[in-house]
Amino acid sequence: MARAIVLVIDSFGIGHAPDAADFGDISANTFANLARYFYQHEKREIKLTNLAKMGLVQAAFEAGKCTFPVVKQAPEQGAFGYAAEISTGKDTPSGHWEMMGVPVLFDWDYFPKEGNAFPTDLIEKINQATGYDGILGDCHASGTDIINKLGQAHIKSGLPICYTSADSVFQVAAHEEHFGLDNLYKYCETVRELLGDMNVGRVIARPFIGNSPEDFTRTGNRRDYSVLPPAPTVLDVFTQAGGHVISVGKIADIYAHQGISEKTKATGIDALVDATISHINTAQDNSLIFTNLVNFDQDYGHRRDPVGYALALESFDLRLPEIISAMNEDDVLFLTADHGCDPTWHGNDHTREYVPVIAFHKQVRSVNIGERNTFADIGQTIAELFKLDKMPYGTSFLSDLDL
Repeated sequence: MARAIVLVIDSFGIGHAPDAADFGDISANTFANLARYFYQHEKREIKLTNLAKMGLVQAAFEAGKCTFPVVKQAPEQGAFGYAAEISTGKDTPSGHWEMMGVPVLFDWDYFPKEGNAFPTDLIEKINQATGYDGILGDCHASGTDIINKLGQAHIKSGLPICYTSADSVFQVAAHEEHFGLDNLYKYCETVRELLGDMNVGRVIARPFIGNSPEDFTRTGNRRDYSVLPPAPTVLDVFTQAGGHVISVGKIADIYAHQGISEKTKATGIDALVDATISHINTAQDNSLIFTNLVNFDQDYGHRRDPVGYALALESFDLRLPEIISAMNEDDVLFLTADHGCDPTWHGNDHTREYVPVIAFHKQVRSVNIGERNTFADIGQTIAELFKLDKMPYGTSFLSDLDL
């Protein structure tokens, strides 16, 4: 029986979505804008030969309704298109849950952008439950910026750094050695419980190391404490039917560990790809290997580093033949994203964009599957691939894959 491999190029948007005006994101285009910046500053076109052969560049031209500096390569093999999001937010859980058949059709609770981010009574409850005298931060912030700003005060005082962003999230940064990794996880678990009826999507533990702003570095021991999806996802349905779901990276955290059979953590794009290939080489039939390549988002999108993003894409593109070589004849590889994060855009938040939808197996012809109305088309296709019950959302494109 076939296996499926899903690779999420976290934040890789390819053109502003139809409702981008509602989010202030008209003209955001992660791929096109970083390619333009790269060409202007590096004096060459970005080269993604393997992704282009699968149809990515053509899909991006169609989604963004424009061309941009990229080495052109006609599609040769793979189903390619692009998808809009119907979820109300442009955050990680919304994108991933919709991808697996459960769009977020409610509004998250968000913390204020101005002044203190967190309600006084919530902080009092957290202090009482954890035994700390207070928190540092209490504001909207970039994770790297606030660690550089408050890291030394955190080490001296022992107080956690708490902050938020445009997403529905309560983030806690703490030093792995001075505060302790287990202590950070315990603190975040307490916060998750105390949020109670507040509809906050995630509490995120953000550990770091180093002694000063010159060498403070976030580590790969991040942990997300997510609320449960509002309905069973394809992952739940698949595991209940006897399938095996392998999480690589932060996937398990995003789905609150529901519908996950085993998980592997790794730090960095190459390590995540290595772990994915290792599982492709060993996973049993009737398996789904699900990987999130978080570094595209956290290292390049949020940090507004177009050149770094472009170079990381080129490096990832060079790894694709290794992934394909490890695949069985009837395995299906899906490549997509969960939202945009245009590194040339103002601020440092996600952008409301189309995402690529690429599906590949070793015998598939090149086929344009066009614009998809929801990320859930991917989940519906996976459901049909594994002969599961049809999901409430999404339209399968399995018939286009010649399986």
